[in-house]
Amino acid sequence: MSRHFLWLFLFCSSLAFGQDYFFKNYAPFAPEITSPEAYLGYGIGSQHTRHDQIVGYLEQLAAQSDRAQLIPYGRTHEGRKLVFLALSSPKNLARLEEIREAHLAQIRGEKSPVLEDIPLIINLAYNVHGNEPSSSEAALLTAYTLSASSHAAVASYLEKAVIFIDPTINPDGRDRHTQWANTYKGSPLVVDPQDAEHNEYWPGGRTNHYWFDLNRDWLLTVNPESQAKVAWSHKWYPNVVTDFHEMGSQSTYFFEPMKPNASWDPIMPKENYTSLNDLFAGYFSKALDSIGSLYFTKEAFDGTYPGYGSSYPDLQGGLALLFEQASSRGLKQTTAYGEITFPFTIRNQYVSSMTTVRAAVENASVLKTYQREFFKSAFTNAAQSKVKGYAFTETDRNKAKAFIEKLQTHKVSVYKTAEDSYVVPTSQEQYRMVQSFFETYDKYRDSVYYDASAWSVANFFNIKYRAVQKMGTLGTPLSAAGDFKVPDFESATYAYGIDAQDYHLPAAMHYLGQHGVQFSAAYKPFSAKTPSGKADFSYGSLMIPVSLQKISKDSLDRVLAQMSSELMVQVRPITSGFSLAGVDLGSRNIRPVRKPKAAMIIGNGTSSYEAGEVWHLLDTRVGMPITKLPVRNLDRISLDSYNTLVMVSGRYSFSTSFKERLSVWLSAGNTLITIGSASSWAVRSGLVKESLVTVKPDSTVAVVSKPYIDAGENNGKEAIGGVFVKGQLDLSHPLAFGYKHSEIALYKNNTVWLAPSKSPYGTVINYTDRPHLDGYISEKNLKEYFPKSVSLLVSKKGSGRVIMFADNPNFRGVNYGMNRLFLNALFLGDQIEVPQQR
Repeated sequence: MSRHFLWLFLFCSSLAFGQDYFFKNYAPFAPEITSPEAYLGYGIGSQHTRHDQIVGYLEQLAAQSDRAQLIPYGRTHEGRKLVFLALSSPKNLARLEEIREAHLAQIRGEKSPVLEDIPLIINLAYNVHGNEPSSSEAALLTAYTLSASSHAAVASYLEKAVIFIDPTINPDGRDRHTQWANTYKGSPLVVDPQDAEHNEYWPGGRTNHYWFDLNRDWLLTVNPESQAKVAWSHKWYPNVVTDFHEMGSQSTYFFEPMKPNASWDPIMPKENYTSLNDLFAGYFSKALDSIGSLYFTKEAFDGTYPGYGSSYPDLQGGLALLFEQASSRGLKQTTAYGEITFPFTIRNQYVSSMTTVRAAVENASVLKTYQREFFKSAFTNAAQSKVKGYAFTETDRNKAKAFIEKLQTHKVSVYKTAEDSYVVPTSQEQYRMVQSFFETYDKYRDSVYYDASAWSVANFFNIKYRAVQKMGTLGTPLSAAGDFKVPDFESATYAYGIDAQDYHLPAAMHYLGQHGVQFSAAYKPFSAKTPSGKADFSYGSLMIPVSLQKISKDSLDRVLAQMSSELMVQVRPITSGFSLAGVDLGSRNIRPVRKPKAAMIIGNGTSSYEAGEVWHLLDTRVGMPITKLPVRNLDRISLDSYNTLVMVSGRYSFSTSFKERLSVWLSAGNTLITIGSASSWAVRSGLVKESLVTVKPDSTVAVVSKPYIDAGENNGKEAIGGVFVKGQLDLSHPLAFGYKHSEIALYKNNTVWLAPSKSPYGTVINYTDRPHLDGYISEKNLKEYFPKSVSLLVSKKGSGRVIMFADNPNFRGVNYGMNRLFLNALFLGDQIEVPQQR
């Protein structure tokens, strides 16, 4: 027998034995139910399982077991299925809709069913980060146990609960990682942490198709995976939700309680993160103690941000539970704790899954009572607050529509009070979501955050709103954002105008260009004659002359009518080139728009999050392609095919040859757009003659000794994880076209500090004198950096220009308030000059 064959025999034998390693405590199992190993043809933990195999196995269980029912709930960007396996007794599965309705009635107090008569609703959710793969494998083991085990405890769980297993929240990312891990799997296994198996290439499998972190998307609901999951959550309102993750390999295992909530006055009931967490922690510690696993609690992770899978369900009356397993990053590797294996990581997740079910069922009455009281307290808390609602006016119908749709996604009621005016009352079931959208804070219990310290969604949209202390009669809430309508298209013989103050204007520009329509942008405002009277057009509005078109008048009208309908953009007929006010239509201040030919640098060293945000924005809201240029190819790529290049945050180290070619390309009249640390690179590399703000320590002040243990906290508080600040916008600048108000809400999540432009006309956005709007900012940053820095500037480079964003205008796909700045840079950048002072 060869050494290789002997090793293979012993390895396979150990795997066969190893399945008892997972679930021997729940034996015996029904022989007619196929085990994961029998279905897959390999032992769980011996390789990584693709998502289609996971779904296929759950379909098999649903076909074989009367305890299981497969429920599709959506699809990913790449078209992969999102599914639940519902597990309960046959009697319960036969009346799922009845159970759901009774559960909702119980929550809302519409009737008073006996609590014990309604099964508990449990959602075991796995693998939101695709390259944290152990939990989806554990999901298969959990599904098999609940479908096939004859153990009395399992029968009790199924009688008293409906358990929804969501095996893979992020299938696109999981399959990207699975392909990598299986491709580089060694035989024998390679335990060296530096091996390719343990180190994915950019962008890795953590994120979804557009490189979004789905575990930050529950509140923002930008992606179809999150939209579908949140919709299901509001359909069922589960009592318990799990959120299984992996962390760095040099660790152990984490379960809640988390570190204390950083908010000064958390909107979540204290009972959630104290007594309920402590109650469940007793179960988890006992279960993990029994298998000898090390773990920790109350450190590192916090639930302050409401958009996690382990925090959003808390704001719906459930108990959300975070688990973090040290990752094997492959099948086996060496760590400070010895060798960690994939099966070991899977077992911890499986044990925690089954323990969650046990703890939930044994405390069902506590959880049901808590959820009912949670929603009652929404109205009580709202009544005790001086703020009775939030009113806002927004004339940009597409931005208003998107914002109201976001509120309605979370079941928040919105009322229309007048044309373009709305109010959101606080006295409603989703009061805590109203708080998450509108409330801002400046006082905190902590200064170091696992993620953002600010998330007021209204500020992401740059919505101008105010708190109201008295509510009048409201009538009927908006049924849907579909109540928004655009006036019917009206044909013109002279010209058409589209006002710039519309979020979809960049999409309209791309649409017109794609259909061969000639159009110009107004660099000064004007008022024009229309069949219905005077119409005002602000900075950046589009003018479409009929006589200069290369397509027929009928074709032009068809394109404009279709565009107006699809994008909800109002196209106004203009009857004369002689304006009632402002520039005339033939003015040199109304300039043709050149079609952008855009590319973006991606790959190792660049931020996949920011690159994905740009890609997603252009794909899904503009319909415009952007070429993605890998860093590894830059030395052999010609930039001559493009007039605009985007550089997101990253650690750039270009060859001398590429830097020279980039400089020549720029100087020839093209546009470079830099975001975040890419703007810092542009300064430090000497590409632009701009400066970064630096604050030198005061050498006259003696160094004060501090406790060593506090170093991390003291240094961490100077980081900016995510805050809203106020900026002052030059409305006459082309980058500001489409904005109505000069004060803008800016989201800052970095420490990039750009000094004002060397040109008096180059700075587009200054931070205001008192910039704080929402979130934690250290005194040092507030007093020493913000007053000397700017958010956006344009720097001249030969005949070209570098448009430099200190702050990310496309953050997490929800930054509607800043998107327009970036899109203006794409579409109008080639027209921007940087006059020098004379």
